[in-house]
Formats: sequence, C-alpha cells, structure tokens
Amino acid sequence: MMRSGVYNLLNFRNGRDTILASERLAKGRISQIRLILGTNNSVVVNGVNLPLETPSAQESGLKLNVDAQLTAGIEYKIWLDFDAARSIVARGNDEHILKPVIRLYTEAVSGSIKGIVLPSEADAWVYALNGNDTIASAKPDPSDGNFLIPGLTQGTYSVAVDGSNGYNDTTYTNLNVTTGVVTDIGTVQLHQ
Repeated sequence: MMRSGVYNLLNFRNGRDTILASERLAKGRISQIRLILGTNNSVVVNGVNLPLETPSAQESGLKLNVDAQLTAGIEYKIWLDFDAARSIVARGNDEHILKPVIRLYTEAVSGSIKGIVLPSEADAWVYALNGNDTIASAKPDPSDGNFLIPGLTQGTYSVAVDGSNGYNDTTYTNLNVTTGVVTDIGTVQLHQ
C-alpha cells in the first residue's frame, strides 16, 4: 500500500508520525530504499510559500541507506527521521534546495509462533490464545504441516491445535513470544 500525497513534514515531530507505505518484504538484508518525490514541493519562509528544488528526487529518487537484516515472520517498521532544519539550503533570491538529512532505523514490532502439525489427514487448525481470547489462527500447509502465526505482541500465549477427522486436539501453554523472535513449538503429532 502506497500513501502518496503532500505532507507537511513539520507535522511529524516529537513522536508524531505517519505511514507512507506498507509492503511485504522477503527475509534477508535490505540495504536501501528509494523515495520518489512529486513536483509539489515547497518551503515556508517568513510566512511565504516558496518552491523547493529537489534535484533528481523526482526522477531517480532519494536513495536512503537502511542496512538491516529482516527475519521471516516478524513485522518491522522502517522509520525515516527527517531533519528539516539541516535539509533545506537557501541559495539566495528566495531559492531553496532540498539536500535531505534523513536517519533511518528499523524496529521489530511483533513476534511469531511457528511449528509443524502432522499428519495432514488431521486437517487441523492452530490458534494463538491469550487467556480465553483467540488472537490469531493459522491453517497448516497440507503438504508439509508448516504453520506460522505472525504479528503477535510480546507476551505469554497458549497454542491450541484442533484436529478433525477423528484426531485429538492438543494445547501448549505458557509459550513466551518476544518481539523480533519467531517462537518454534516444533512438530505436533496428533493422534486418533
């Protein structure tokens, strides 16, 4: 999801932020992201709205170094900390140019639970429970039994594995989920 539009960067300071994009990325190392700016860029000086030149940012984009390792099954946020005061350069004659000073950092914001449920004939469902509340569920892959329940906040969960076709249910309790970690419950073998 891309949220294109005109943003007043001064609205996002002192802990206030906004989502510019949301995307699923493959696990592995992410080295750079690129922001393509539109043509409606300006700066307000002494109450006057002036055009802001953005060399190459409208064509090739602003290249920003991230250098982060992403783990499969974990939700991340990538933060752009834009330093407006250092990024706008006055060139005289009311001309201003953007020379962005942006700090990037990543933050894991969830944990996950994964495992394998066998046999596939059990046609099981897996539920992550917080007390009696079902937080999330997953249907194991019918070919290998693998499941993943992503996007869990840090805390203690139970995992209920509900079998069908005559297979018994089982529950694992007191599973600790930690932000940035995939908790592996191993192989769950259901019996009739």
